Amino acid sequence: MSEQHTYRVIVRGTWEGLTEQARARLLAEAAEHGMASMRFSEEGSLSYEPVPLKHFSMRYVVVSDAADGEEMAGAIAEDRAETALREFGYGFAGLKSTVTDLDTMKINRKPASRR
Repeated sequence: MSEQHTYRVIVRGTWEGLTEQARARLLAEAAEHGMASMRFSEEGSLSYEPVPLKHFSMRYVVVSDAADGEEMAGAIAEDRAETALREFGYGFAGLKSTVTDLDTMKINRKPASRR
């Protein structure tokens, strides 16, 4: 059995070819997808600014084999993002991911005297 790692992945992209209906829905739901909605989850969370309605990001938690590395975690998250965006009927382009391996991340703690 291989070792599993947990990754936090941010998938960024650009809205492209949005229909008027999709654009109207995004603008109507913008308050639900602002800064306060930014959470990492397996199903992903979408965030974007309504003005200008140009870029978006989706945050995912991906658990996969450590041997497959960050590249695979990024590919899994991008695939999830593509699937979700297509299901919503949103046009997009230029997906790129940033991956953090939570199992290898170093945490710098401040000494109690400096808090």
